[in-house]
Amino acid sequence: MNRIGLRFLSTTARRMALTQEQIAIVKSTAPVLKEHGETITALFYKNMLTENPSLKNIFNQRAQQTGAQPRALATAVLAYATHIDDLGKLSHAVERIAHKHASLFVEPAQYPIVGKYLMGAIGEVLGDALTPEIAAAWTAAYGQLADVFIGREAQLYADNGSWAGWRRFRVERRVAETAAVTTFYLAPVDGVPLPVYRPGQYVSLQVPVPQLSGLLQSRQYSLSEAPRAGAAHYRISVKRDVVADPAAVAAGREPGTVSNLLHDQFQVGDEVELSHPQGEFFVDPTDATKSAAPLVLVSASVGATPLVSILDATLSPESKTRARPTTWIQCGSSTGALCFVDHVRSVCRDHKNVRAHVFVDQAGEGDRPGEDFDFASQLDLGKLDGVQDLFLDQPQAEYYLCGPEPWMVAVRARLAELGVDWERMHLELFATGDVPGQ
Repeated sequence: MNRIGLRFLSTTARRMALTQEQIAIVKSTAPVLKEHGETITALFYKNMLTENPSLKNIFNQRAQQTGAQPRALATAVLAYATHIDDLGKLSHAVERIAHKHASLFVEPAQYPIVGKYLMGAIGEVLGDALTPEIAAAWTAAYGQLADVFIGREAQLYADNGSWAGWRRFRVERRVAETAAVTTFYLAPVDGVPLPVYRPGQYVSLQVPVPQLSGLLQSRQYSLSEAPRAGAAHYRISVKRDVVADPAAVAAGREPGTVSNLLHDQFQVGDEVELSHPQGEFFVDPTDATKSAAPLVLVSASVGATPLVSILDATLSPESKTRARPTTWIQCGSSTGALCFVDHVRSVCRDHKNVRAHVFVDQAGEGDRPGEDFDFASQLDLGKLDGVQDLFLDQPQAEYYLCGPEPWMVAVRARLAELGVDWERMHLELFATGDVPGQ
C-alpha cells in the first residue's frame, strides 16, 4: 500500500469535522473524480479484494466483472464531492445504501479497511497531483461519510431486534408463476415466528456458488406478499436470467449467478440464509393520513414483486388505508411473462377502489382482452384516464415504479410531463447503484 493509504490508517483514529477549507478542496476536486473516478474505484476494488479475499463474500462478484460496482461507487463518490456542503441532497442515496449495507451485515470495523484502499487507489491514480492538502481533505471527507453510514446502520440493526446476522431458512414450497419466474416460500429453520416488514422491502439471500469455488454470494429479492404478524415464512419471486451472450458465459461472466442457481438447484428442503428485511422503497399501510391519497403502482416484468406486496398490504384487514384509491399498471413482453395477473384481477373484483390495466407488447392467440391483458402495446400512459386512472388532479397521489432502469426513467419522465412532482415518485432498482436523479 502506498504512503497515502498508510497515512489514512494513522488519521482515522483522530477524525475531525471538515474545515471550510477542506470542504472547498473536496468540491474543487470533483471534476478530477469525474474524469478518473472509475479508474480509481476499479483499482480500489481490485486491491482491497485481492488483499482481503474474505470480503468477496460481501461484494457482488458479477457486478465486479461487469464494472457495475466500480461505476456505482464512482458515481456515489462524485455526488458526495459535489454536495459535500449540502448533504441533505444525498439523503435518498444514503438511505438506500445504508439499507443495502444492513442487509449484508456490513460492520463498522470494515469502514477503515475501505477507506485505506480507497485513499490508496486515489494516490496510485493521481500520483503527485494528490497533494498532502487534498489527501487530508479527502481523508476527513471519507471519515465524515463513514460516520454517517455507521450511525444510520446502527439504527437499522437496532430495529432488527434479536435478529442479528444471517439466519437459516428452508425451502418450504416452490411455485412456478411464469416460465421464467418461480416463487419460493422460505421458512426459518429455528421455527421462530418472523418479524413484520414494510411492504415493498427486500431480503438479502446468501448461498455458496459452486462456479465461484463455493464463495458466498448475496442478492436482494423483494418480498412478494403482504407482511403478517407471526408469519411462519417469507415469500420471494425470482426471475431466471436468460443467457444472451455466449461469449460472456465463456469468459465467466454468466448472468443470474444466484437467481439461476435457485431455479436449477434449490428444491423443497434445501437451505439458504436470509437477512432481516430492509429497504427504503415501501408503503406504510398503518398511516391513516394516507387513507384517501391515491396510489399508482407501475411495474414491468418481475418488478411486480414488491408492488403486489404493497397492493395486498394496503388492503389487509389491519390496514388503515383499505379505501385508498389504487391503480395497478403492469406491462410485459407477453401475457406469459406477467406475474400475479389473475391475483390482481381477483383483487379488483373484491375491492372497488382498485383498478388494473395490463399492457403486453404482443398479445398471443387465445389471450383474453380484459382478463389476460387490456392493451396490446408497450406501456402508454396516454391510453389511460388522467383523472380516474392516474389521479393527475390530486396532488397527494403517490407513484411507485419498479422495472428495468431505462424503463423507469422513461416512465418517470412521462409522469413529470403530466405534472407529477418528482418527490411523489418512488423507484426501486433491481441492480447495483441507484436510478439517476433519485
